[in-house]
Amino acid sequence: MTDSLDLNEIRKSITELDQDLLTLFSKRRALTLNVAKSKAHQVRPVRDQQREQELLIRLIKQGKELGLDAHYVTNIFQTIIEDSVLNQQAYLQQLANPNIQSSSVSVSFLGDKGSYSYLASHRYFARRAKKIIESGCSNFADIMKLVESGHVDYGVLPIENTSSGSINQVYDLLQYTNLSIVGEITQPIEHCLLAAVNTELSQIKTIYAHGQPFAQCSNFLDKQDNIGIEYCDSTADAMAKAYELQDPTVAVIGSEEGGQLYQLHALKKSIANQEENHSRFIIVARKPIDVAEQIPAKTTLILSTGQKPGALVECLLVLKNNGINMCRLESRPIQGRPWEEMFYIDLETNLRHSAMQTALVELTEITNSIKVLGCYPIEHITPTNVPNSALEV
Repeated sequence: MTDSLDLNEIRKSITELDQDLLTLFSKRRALTLNVAKSKAHQVRPVRDQQREQELLIRLIKQGKELGLDAHYVTNIFQTIIEDSVLNQQAYLQQLANPNIQSSSVSVSFLGDKGSYSYLASHRYFARRAKKIIESGCSNFADIMKLVESGHVDYGVLPIENTSSGSINQVYDLLQYTNLSIVGEITQPIEHCLLAAVNTELSQIKTIYAHGQPFAQCSNFLDKQDNIGIEYCDSTADAMAKAYELQDPTVAVIGSEEGGQLYQLHALKKSIANQEENHSRFIIVARKPIDVAEQIPAKTTLILSTGQKPGALVECLLVLKNNGINMCRLESRPIQGRPWEEMFYIDLETNLRHSAMQTALVELTEITNSIKVLGCYPIEHITPTNVPNSALEV
């Protein structure tokens, strides 16, 4: 009885400490927003990675004195730094685009609740609106049509995956839309085998999933005997199917987080071919946005070149000569024009920068067509490195 009471007291103390931590996290976040306010009228980058590194080294040292592991301290504060940077960026973007501020947003995405597109949508807009009005779609074209028609404010589209590569359907649709890319977000893809009832892997006869998860989990699936594969329009559709069937022989591939929305549990975790698996999503809207000078930005172009030797190289040299870094190049065929291609290019630059404006003029002179798909903040926050010497015991 005494041990039970002691355990209850310990748990009570932990609960109280957790509440204290949440309060402190909230106070810290408020202070970082004040930092953003101080930068609002100065062209100073949001991030100062030298200061971040110095901060981490100091915290690691202090943590060691308190008996805390260096990696533990690093992971915690890298997450805090990421949150701080993203919140500062969101605040500065609101100042740069006062006409699009709203307490609620309407968003179209692939599938229904629980899909990876659903999770990415909620992660992205959680910092930007108090209410999200959802519109799940069965295909990428419908997502874009809802935005183009004005029925929703934004569309969320997967553009590439670290395991299965580019989403070609989305690239092809971008050729023919007037929508602008206004944001991006990288969503971790953590594939699990999910079931609606208590069962064993040996009992599974059918697995439901979208085509992408099947491709990304091919190594795991190749090892399974006598299991049928059923394709669904989205991960959410697959999870809804499993919940409806309540069948011990049925499983789906999806995220554990999404599965919980359908009362599914993980039968087996981490079944993807690659341990580190992420999808990059773009956010599209009817009008372009301005990107605050303090925020790292990307500009995405689509262009076509003449069918002559070195035409693409000539375009890339324009970027090089203007000091513009290209972070992605993708080619897609032009419909109705055999053997001709469009090139999608992601550039790490703000569209308003003089070097980018000069490059656009030069590119216009040597291409058959060129179109700016959008300029938007870089959402992926690379963790600040900590010297190995600081991590050593």
